[in-house]
Amino acid sequence: MKKLIHFLLFLTLLVAGKVSYAYDFTAVSPSGHTLRYEILDENNRTVAVTSLYAQSGDVIIPSSVTDGNTTYTVTSIVQFSEEVVGRGYFQSLTSVTIPNTVTSIGSYAFYFCSGLTSVSIPNSVTSIGEGAFHGCGGLTSITIPDSVISIGHSAFYGCI
Repeated sequence: MKKLIHFLLFLTLLVAGKVSYAYDFTAVSPSGHTLRYEILDENNRTVAVTSLYAQSGDVIIPSSVTDGNTTYTVTSIVQFSEEVVGRGYFQSLTSVTIPNTVTSIGSYAFYFCSGLTSVSIPNSVTSIGEGAFHGCGGLTSITIPDSVISIGHSAFYGCI
């Protein structure tokens, strides 16, 4: 019952177009895409990628990013597809290269990125969240390194 209530709430927010995720700053990646970042730990200077503005092509996530005079290490990827989740806006996102500084791929990180055919997961990743690649029907090959000790429920649901 609790899962049903959460799903209905998520669906309501999705339809209303009001699902959004926090970010502290933006920066352009090596592939030319503007990414949003959330500061995870100011003292250790770590950030998470929270979303992507550009919806197409091959995305390279950097291992570090600078905001002002501070350089941060990118250690995780969270809700990558932001408020456009489930609307098909990421059908032309074809590949994502993840740096070896990333240790976790969050829940629903690449949710319904149906055009995604290639993802390079480095040996630094130890966890892949629930539904991380849910609906990525175009994903033809993915290698999960031995370093991954946790894969969430339905992480690859809908992947042929």
